[in-house]
Amino acid sequence: MSAENRNETDLRERIADFLGRNFPQIQMHGGTAVIESLDAENGEVTLRLAGACSGCSISPVTVRAIKSRLSAEIPEIETVRASTDGD
Repeated sequence: MSAENRNETDLRERIADFLGRNFPQIQMHGGTAVIESLDAENGEVTLRLAGACSGCSISPVTVRAIKSRLSAEIPEIETVRASTDGD
């Protein structure tokens, strides 16, 4: 595995861990948060909230929280795109 692939795999794992630690309420309410794409070189990640998050009236609040907290916790991430299935 190349160093670039290891870095992207590590970054993907750190993002997944972040989602699991910071947003258990998503899972408790039947929602999911998944990484749709990751560009480790440019520090860009695209996330999608699905399941019960789709159409939930507070999902925009959740999306804003993810965007602000993720880049604060993982400095390599400069751009966070996040949406719900309903977007």
